[in-house]
Amino acid sequence: MTSILKLLVATSTISVAALGANPAFAADLGTDAGTSITNNVSVAYSVGGTAQTAETDSDIFVVDREVNLVIAKSDAVNTVVAPGSTQQAVTYTVSNQTNDTIDVLLTSQQLGTDDFDVTGTITYYLDDGSTAGVFDGNDTQITYIDNLAEDTSVTIHAVANIPTGVSTGKLADIVLIGQAASHGGTGLPASGVGVQGTALTDDSGDADDPTVVQNVFADAAGSGTSDNAADGYHSATDTFEVSAADISVSKTSKILWDPVNGSTKPKAIPGAIVEYCIAVANAAGGATATGVAISDTIPANLTYYSSLATGPATVPAVIGVVTEGTVTGSTCNADGTGTGAQAAGVVSGNLGTVAAGATETLIFRVIVD
Repeated sequence: MTSILKLLVATSTISVAALGANPAFAADLGTDAGTSITNNVSVAYSVGGTAQTAETDSDIFVVDREVNLVIAKSDAVNTVVAPGSTQQAVTYTVSNQTNDTIDVLLTSQQLGTDDFDVTGTITYYLDDGSTAGVFDGNDTQITYIDNLAEDTSVTIHAVANIPTGVSTGKLADIVLIGQAASHGGTGLPASGVGVQGTALTDDSGDADDPTVVQNVFADAAGSGTSDNAADGYHSATDTFEVSAADISVSKTSKILWDPVNGSTKPKAIPGAIVEYCIAVANAAGGATATGVAISDTIPANLTYYSSLATGPATVPAVIGVVTEGTVTGSTCNADGTGTGAQAAGVVSGNLGTVAAGATETLIFRVIVD
């Protein structure tokens, strides 16, 4: 059902150093890549009992870069979303276990084993830590992670839109993919826009060059379909889970009184009083429905009935338009506290919130012309 999307969004970035990276590991990652190590040797000797000038030499090599990028889902639960919602985020931790500062290039993938695809372009945001791990207006949109220091981690949100019409329980998997890259500079330049580094290449198969920092990929395989061990990438999957309100509406009527039979087995003859009940049910297991509003146009040959000033005493008390009642079996109960209105032949009322597993009603009465 789904298709693979690798999306890289063109926008500004921000330095991790400027925001402060979070320590991720207690382990020492060893000597920094590029460190020059010099080993000097001196050989003393004598000839015929006379000491000679010592012979010396030295060996110099630079420490190579062990590249290890780790991406993980930030928590153990799915991100619950509503159908049609926009700017929804799944959240990851990106950690640098390389013995050097690196940039991390970001892409994403939608797997073909889930239930639906998100819509629009997937964008990436660097969490600023003000509300740690929560996507909000303080976070900064990026296309890559700039200058991620060794032994540190940052929180990244992948943000997308949820299509309409998706039912409760459906899942969409988003794979965040990071690729290790050289760091393009230290901190933010005066322009405020970082310099994106170049993807690192693996030098494991090359002969050792003591004068050059060579890369040895040490990353594990990730959850992306093309993310293998020791390839300079790492990836992890987080999941959107839809929770939708499952609303159903039923409209019923009953005759309360007619001018011939009164309240004893009344019929729908002219002058009869009819009570309508509109019941809104939200199935169990879904999301709470909010702002539930009802609008009902009274059809021809009926007139809204609101007063008993001159009406029959056997008709139940006037209720006007009552909302937030309940249903017992097939009986509507006008026991709610909310009120609606009638104007120009249109009855309206707002049920407010209808929780999952609950039913609420709007009740009004008319006269048959």
